[in-house]
Amino acid sequence: MMLSTVLKLSRAAMTAARATGIGLLSRTPPPRSPSSSRFFCGHKGSNASPVALQMIDYALSHARSLKSDESYAQGLLVLEQCLSTQSNEVDDATSQNSRAIVLLAMSTLLFERGAFDDAIDKLQIIQGLEHSHLGVKVASMEGLVGLNLLLERNDTSRVLADKWLQLFVNVTADIDGVGSKILNVHVKALKGLVELVHGNLESAESFFQASQDDKGCTGNVALSYGEFLHSTGKFSLAKELYQKAIEEISANKEFADPHALAACCMSGREVQLAATCALGQLEGHLGNFSAAEEILTMVLTKTEEHFGSHHPNVGTVLTCIALMFRHKAIMEHSSSLLIQEGLYRRALDLLKAPSLETEGTKADVARSDIVALARVHMQKYFASNKTERMKERK
Repeated sequence: MMLSTVLKLSRAAMTAARATGIGLLSRTPPPRSPSSSRFFCGHKGSNASPVALQMIDYALSHARSLKSDESYAQGLLVLEQCLSTQSNEVDDATSQNSRAIVLLAMSTLLFERGAFDDAIDKLQIIQGLEHSHLGVKVASMEGLVGLNLLLERNDTSRVLADKWLQLFVNVTADIDGVGSKILNVHVKALKGLVELVHGNLESAESFFQASQDDKGCTGNVALSYGEFLHSTGKFSLAKELYQKAIEEISANKEFADPHALAACCMSGREVQLAATCALGQLEGHLGNFSAAEEILTMVLTKTEEHFGSHHPNVGTVLTCIALMFRHKAIMEHSSSLLIQEGLYRRALDLLKAPSLETEGTKADVARSDIVALARVHMQKYFASNKTERMKERK
């Protein structure tokens, strides 16, 4: 979801970029890869069963080792067995935390294989575990909102964000002061992201004000706030937040903080890839095309390494790269139509889009807005190519 959101919001940022006189930004170094355990928990602070955490580590590692349907099915089977074991224990906080973290891991693997509704089901179960850590519940709500945004269920995402914003006020007394502040920032930033996707910039800004708290402005929060600043033309600040999201996730190896959990499309790896992609787009918007191409190529490589070369996320990144080349051609009065055509064709194939000959058909797939964007530019390419051929004949 985060990659898709970055691409959509960058279109608003493009308009802002053209309207400002901000100079070129410096080139950023490549980010390091985060630990896979960032996807589901913080080991020390979650008060979960050590056996459950070991089984989760094994399941995630095995599922991603081959990136195949079989390896993911086997990883999910391990997690199902782990969940069954935990469900037979005493119904206390440790047991519920263990179950919740297993469910977070299951939802993440399901998300990575495109089983979005199944992932949503796992996250919803966590909301019913009354004694589980509030940080785990916030992570599950972030995942729920993110998946609904990815599926373009924007009204549902708004209802969920509003519900948690109100509920959070009533439950913060159950956790310590520092943890309460951090989770408060996460909940408000989630609402801010929803408002941003809906195009309500003034409303989004009011919720992102809490994100200025340095302790809570990490991961998803830093990326979402950066996207808001990017969309409103505050590029220098946006770049700082993108780099913050990249570097802090890379540096966080123990993941011991129970107030900073994440799963599914809001996980650490997704956030890092999305922040790096947004940084590349920002460089492109400002005309620094050499840096933009370098960064976006790095994102493509990282996305293929983690998800596999045929994953829809690769199609999203390819669309970002094609748009960068298009903007470069416009700014430099050059042509890169053949490059763009190749990128769009491969992107549409990976996004499982309907054929270009299917006129007026709405893509019944996740990321359909990205599909529509790529289709529009492919059709522009065909129209331009046809015009050029007609000129040559004359």
